[in-house]
Amino acid sequence: MAELAADKHVNFILSLQKKNDSFEAIVMEHLRMNGAYWGLTTLDLLQKLDTVDQDEVISWIMQCQHHSGGFAGNIGHDPHILYTLSAVQVLALFDNLDVLDIDRVSNYGSFSGDIWGEIDSRFSYIAICCVSLLNRLHEINVEKAVNYIVSCKNMDGGFGCTPGAESHAGQIFCCVGALAITGSLHHVDKDLLGWWLCERQVKTGGLNGRPEKLPDVCYSWWVLSSLIMIDRVQWIDKDKLIKFILDCQDVENGGISDRPDDAVDIFHTYFGVAGLSLLQYPGVKAVDPAYALPVDVVNRALSATFVNDHCKMNLNNESIVNKDGNEEASGDSRCLVLCFANIPVVTRAVW
Repeated sequence: MAELAADKHVNFILSLQKKNDSFEAIVMEHLRMNGAYWGLTTLDLLQKLDTVDQDEVISWIMQCQHHSGGFAGNIGHDPHILYTLSAVQVLALFDNLDVLDIDRVSNYGSFSGDIWGEIDSRFSYIAICCVSLLNRLHEINVEKAVNYIVSCKNMDGGFGCTPGAESHAGQIFCCVGALAITGSLHHVDKDLLGWWLCERQVKTGGLNGRPEKLPDVCYSWWVLSSLIMIDRVQWIDKDKLIKFILDCQDVENGGISDRPDDAVDIFHTYFGVAGLSLLQYPGVKAVDPAYALPVDVVNRALSATFVNDHCKMNLNNESIVNKDGNEEASGDSRCLVLCFANIPVVTRAVW
């Protein structure tokens, strides 16, 4: 089996910032914030985040912020919830969430994607993930958000982009991730969904997003993270999936593609490396399957600013206590939601 060409992938990512005039850079200009998240998170997972100029990146991110509080994909573009989460995630990587006016960001928009009102279960996940990282989950109506996500569940156990839409692995990650962050995984039929997800593995070892589709490296993330969150990851063949991801590498120039021998890109490079992290590949940092950030980054972000005047979680004995140190009744749902929402839901798979 091939090995991970980590140094080549680092060089590939660093080279992209020097190609601002290339055709690829121009046509993807509106997605640059997402690209920054994919590339920088990959560098962090490979323990090479210090190879970039942190101040330069943060300065550019803040220039992408709109007066509404949301962030655009690049300077001068319109804000969108997709890019807002990527901006927050990158700032979390650099431990610089304090540069944000958190109230302004958390009040941006709604669970639609932008001012034009597109609705998608992706945006529910993004909003929940973003306000959780900012420790503002208590400011949204969690019950209504969860109810909408549950309404997107299908008879096969999967989830679609809207109620009644086809189950898709990408949407399943978004819905399961949102339910995990809000402490609502009891709404998932874990065996039924686990079976649907494990059937996504094809003979080559790769995973697809829907029945009868080709395998794609990115589903090494969407499917695998979902299986971990519902504790059914042991239902797939770990070694075959590792081999598939490694076979998609460009071992000469760096980068990972969707399938072997295809052109590499930053999107699949991130999800390939993140998939290997979930597979506990040596030399790759642990990634949180719900927040899609390194576990240490999530721990730091959720503990840095979490101050609640009602309750806190005592991680030593796992009891819920109030500000005076007295144990609270377990029936206090508001306290439980606030505490749970600020603790990473899972760190590593058990194979």
